[in-house]
Amino acid sequence: MSAAFTKRSSARARNLRPVPGVPYTVRRSDRARHARIVVHEEKVEVVVPRRMSLRRVPPFVEEKRRWIERTLDRQREARALVGTSRLADGGSVRYLGEDLELDVWVEPGRVRPHVKRRGDLLTVKVPDARRSTLRTALEAWYRRQARDEVAARLDAAVARRGTSYTRLSIRSQRSRWASCSDLGAMSFNWRLLLAPAEILDYVVEHEVAHLDVLDHSRRFWALLDQRRPGWRDEERWLRAHGSALHL
Repeated sequence: MSAAFTKRSSARARNLRPVPGVPYTVRRSDRARHARIVVHEEKVEVVVPRRMSLRRVPPFVEEKRRWIERTLDRQREARALVGTSRLADGGSVRYLGEDLELDVWVEPGRVRPHVKRRGDLLTVKVPDARRSTLRTALEAWYRRQARDEVAARLDAAVARRGTSYTRLSIRSQRSRWASCSDLGAMSFNWRLLLAPAEILDYVVEHEVAHLDVLDHSRRFWALLDQRRPGWRDEERWLRAHGSALHL
C-alpha cells in the first residue's frame, strides 16, 4: 500500500447523497487518475482522485449499480459454497480444505496472543474478547503457516523443474494471489490457505512456470498444460470462490 495519506469516510458522513440499496465508503487517493469501484468482502469502496468533487460520486455509483449488484451476488454465492469462518469459541476456520474448530481462551494481561494447532483443534489464547483481536491473532498464525506451506511446495516444484527462485514473501492483497518478478522473487497471499490444498498447489505451479516464461503468452499456457493438466478447473474455482476466502 502506498505510504501516501488516505482518508476514509462513508457517504453519509460526508453528506453525500447515498445511493439507495448500495451502501459504500469513499477513499481519496493521490495515485488514482480516475474514479473506480472496489468490491471486496461484500463491501463497496469508491476510490477517487484527490481533486475530484465528491458530488460526482453518487451518480458514478448509480451508473455502476448493475455491475456492483452482480458482483455482490457472486460474492455471496461464493461464500455460501465455500462456507464462512465463525470467529468465536466453538466456531471454525478453513485450512487447506479442512475445518478447524476454535478453542478460544481469553486471558486478561496476556502480552502476546498464542495460537497452536492439535489435529482439528485450533487453540487461541488472546488478551481480550474482541473479535478484532481474535482475527488479528489468527491472521498472524495463517501468515506463519503460509510461509511453511508455500515454501515446501515451492522448493519441491523448482527442484522438479530445474529452476530456482530468489526470495519468498507472504502478503495480504485484495486482488492478487501470487506473483513472480523478473528476478525470481516470489510472493503469495496467505489467504490461499483458506482454499482447498489443490488450489494452493496450482498457484505455486503457476508461479514456477513464470520462472521460465514471465508473461501470459501462448507459450506460458502450453507450458502449464504440460505441467498441470487440470489447471483450468482450479483457475475457475479460484475465480468463482476467491472473494469468499477471508476470515
